[in-house]
Amino acid sequence: MERQTVREVIRTQVLVLGGGSGGVGAAIASAREGAETIIVDRQGFLGGNMTIGLPLLAFLDAQGRQVTGGLPQEIVDRLIELGGAFGHRECPLHNSTTVIDPSLMKIVIFEKIKKYGVQPLLHCEIIGTHVENGELKSVLLKGKGREIEVFADVFIDATGDGDVAYMAGAEFEKGQFANGETQPPTLMFTIGGFDLKRFMDFLEENPEELKHGSSMKIRPGYTAEFLRASENHVFVGLKNTISRLREEGKCPISRDTIIYINLPREGHIALNCIRILNFDGTKVEELSRGEIESHLQVLPLMNMLQEHIPGFENIFLSSIAPFLGIRETRRILGKQMIREDAAVNGVIPEDTIALGSYIIDIHSGSGDSTIIKSLAGPYGLTYGATIAKDVRRLMLSGRCISVDPVVFGSSRVMPTCMAVGEGVGIGAALAVQQHVAPEDVDVQLIRQKLRKHGAILSLEDAAATSAT
Repeated sequence: MERQTVREVIRTQVLVLGGGSGGVGAAIASAREGAETIIVDRQGFLGGNMTIGLPLLAFLDAQGRQVTGGLPQEIVDRLIELGGAFGHRECPLHNSTTVIDPSLMKIVIFEKIKKYGVQPLLHCEIIGTHVENGELKSVLLKGKGREIEVFADVFIDATGDGDVAYMAGAEFEKGQFANGETQPPTLMFTIGGFDLKRFMDFLEENPEELKHGSSMKIRPGYTAEFLRASENHVFVGLKNTISRLREEGKCPISRDTIIYINLPREGHIALNCIRILNFDGTKVEELSRGEIESHLQVLPLMNMLQEHIPGFENIFLSSIAPFLGIRETRRILGKQMIREDAAVNGVIPEDTIALGSYIIDIHSGSGDSTIIKSLAGPYGLTYGATIAKDVRRLMLSGRCISVDPVVFGSSRVMPTCMAVGEGVGIGAALAVQQHVAPEDVDVQLIRQKLRKHGAILSLEDAAATSAT
């Protein structure tokens, strides 16, 4: 007998779709403001790319000022209590690094959503939307053979890829160039047995391994001495060795440097080296290809490091991330768009809900290079960039907000995504409570509430935070 799929109906005030940094920030902030909030994710945990070994970048700007606070800082403070982070450290390349224990991050996020009363729906895929006259009414989920239609007052697309907005018919852009080329994904994996002292000795004897290409504009001071001085570091280098090994046919990866993140576990590092080129993360066929090709690069890459790089001789595979780390897909068009001129010139409008300060970091989608440009100071990410232009009751959080391709190279990092999400979540909750559309909420009230929770929204806020 064939079992029929039964569609259940759920109603909530705020529905957050996607449990990465942008979704977690939005859901917690919404629930904290008193709105009934559900968060949906296809994994069995929350946190997205915060749980795969990547560091949290650019809590500090190029001047060393803290420009991200609020909920992201609250989460880092808890990680520090658990021994899962060292705090923030200035970096000539990344502005600042905050290395974290990815497993502890999962636990901390579950602590926070339980504390603030967020209802999770995990192991669910988003399979459809219902739109009437340009207004999003419901989202259809499926999990374990059940279909669940969720009606909400406000929807927040935090899928990263803008899947909900795409299904609802929202206008979007994709990729860095006219041909739609996107930055490549990576598969993060963790190794143990790394001899940090031996590797640092090698770098001090071979300082040319920390020289980067002309497309990577890095401030002075990114040296072996700087890296050795603290466990809280991210290494980017070995360009000379990688170039030589590629010429000899011994390099299995399509990039010109090695990146590792030093984890808060002795002898363990996370490697961010694998690239899948000419990739479109909005297609399941491409995701399938990417997962297979990237997994098959892990062991050859480890073998290359063991054979040719001092400090890696005794490494072993510790873990592989449960999904590809997607850098770039869709950007949904919002009521406003943050453009390159505003970011480069440090424009901070009065409707700013978060500051961005990370370098412009664009990985080639068809080659081995990376473009890096420093920013003099922070820029504002505005509330209007988080409201879909052409689908009512739909908000955006995380990397799919309305920015141009160049700004995306900066705004996509996780602390910024979570900080934006905190503002979005407050806006969504106020819209529910005031019975208005999200765009009709008073942004100054959102900013007032953000500051109450320690958010940093201006250079004056940054100065006050640094002074304390």
